[in-house]
Amino acid sequence: MSDLVDGYGDQGALVRLMGITISEASTDRVIGTMRVEGNTQPSGLLHGGASCVLAETLGSLGAVAHGRSVGRPAAVGVDINATHHKGVRDGTVTGVATPIFRGASTATYEIIITDETGDRVCTARITCGLRRP
Repeated sequence: MSDLVDGYGDQGALVRLMGITISEASTDRVIGTMRVEGNTQPSGLLHGGASCVLAETLGSLGAVAHGRSVGRPAAVGVDINATHHKGVRDGTVTGVATPIFRGASTATYEIIITDETGDRVCTARITCGLRRP
């Protein structure tokens, strides 16, 4: 996993700012967490955009892992959508990205984000284009 996460670069300033941590990363599954505190709307709920950042981070890592196997180790997001199911005010959320489609030039991952009780907070889907560096 370290090789994959390290290969993703420094993970970017936004990932660090939001407090996203990756606990598992492979072509079959990527798991990461993000704190709610600091990533909220003015009303105190987890910001939907923050959920999208977590989803894109996890799905992109999965796409990078898959892209390596087809000689295209760079992934760029080309489409993302998210459905927000439940508001969260504190704690951490966990996202799990699993592949829906893995091709030679694109990869699509579904990301399910849950709260600390296991309730679904968000369901997202990202498609990444796979490129050579």
